[in-house]
Amino acid sequence: MLKKHVAKLEDPDHPLLGPTLWGLQSWGMWQPNRRLSPIIYNLIHLAATLFVVSQYIELWFIRADLELALRNLSVTMLSSVCVVKAGTFVVWQPYWQDIIQFVSKLEKSQLEKKDKTTSTIIEGYTKYSRKVTYFYWCLVTATVFTVILAPLGVFLSSSEQRALMLNGTIPFPEIMSSWVPFDKRKGFGYWFQIVEHSVICFYGGGIVATYDANTVALMSFFCGQLDLLIENSKRLFSEDGKLVSYSEAMERIKQCHMHHLSLIKYSKILNSLLSPVMFLYVVICSLMICASAILLTKDGTTAMQRIWVAEYLAALIAQLFLYCWHSNEVYFMSEKVDRGVYESEWWRCGVGLRRYVVLLGGQLRKTIVFEAGPFTNLTVATFVAILKGSYSYYTLLSNNEG
Repeated sequence: MLKKHVAKLEDPDHPLLGPTLWGLQSWGMWQPNRRLSPIIYNLIHLAATLFVVSQYIELWFIRADLELALRNLSVTMLSSVCVVKAGTFVVWQPYWQDIIQFVSKLEKSQLEKKDKTTSTIIEGYTKYSRKVTYFYWCLVTATVFTVILAPLGVFLSSSEQRALMLNGTIPFPEIMSSWVPFDKRKGFGYWFQIVEHSVICFYGGGIVATYDANTVALMSFFCGQLDLLIENSKRLFSEDGKLVSYSEAMERIKQCHMHHLSLIKYSKILNSLLSPVMFLYVVICSLMICASAILLTKDGTTAMQRIWVAEYLAALIAQLFLYCWHSNEVYFMSEKVDRGVYESEWWRCGVGLRRYVVLLGGQLRKTIVFEAGPFTNLTVATFVAILKGSYSYYTLLSNNEG
């Protein structure tokens, strides 16, 4: 039954991006049709932005309490990234549409040729993308429900605290920390905030899940297409052990050249869209991991709170690793793509064709790298450096607190 529902997400016009485009459209970021619905979705995005502003206002009021401030900060920063992802995707919609149309048209044209090697590579990275997408969606869903149900767990975990909450000595637990212009500790104000926070959690979870899954799918596309380019380069001058004609070899060289040029062009466009968002996320993620680690080890934190923080921390690290790993894969695949030319049977060709081989090899030496702002690249080394930096901040704050 699950497979039947998943199959409905496939789109023949978008062989790779069907499920992710469905998710982006469901959460109001993918807006190919200019009707009434984009206006409604954009109003929702605006409401979410105003909610994030209310979180920062609350942070100002509770700044004297370190534990409450850290708890607010760990969620508020992630909320900020969510609204930035949604806002930039909507504002830069034409560029995203350009990339998505390029990916889908290229794959459809390649699959129509019925080449076995091409079909195998495209099918391979498509299946991989599906696995990552659905696994990541499950992870984000679990995180959202953990965040929403955490106050209930706190309420049920301790009979002593429960009694204090019921008699009004301590406030009821919140899902998130935000400011409202009325009393949010009891009665209507409390339940209004619970509903508001639950809706915001689902909104933010959907934004993160669909935006990140779409980005990872696009990175998988570039990695797979570079792999395909290697295989096509190996077959420049021969087919099944037999040399092809001069005109056919020239056509294949031209196709490989144009293929690589298009990958370079659209990877740069994608990088220009991701780089500002990822710079913000890398900076914020370092602070969020540090704040979550402090909350996890702080005295007085209940078991349920530790479970919430641990699950939240795992989701943060998984999200960062997802970007760094796949960007790293694209970079190293682009580093070795020129090897395919020199693994071809160029030595069996004439001097004229060999000159074109040298030119093509020079073109294929250009690498693809995704960046987090102007300061760093998205690689596994960057991921490790962020974890080290977060641990250093954690150690420094823990020593000062002690």
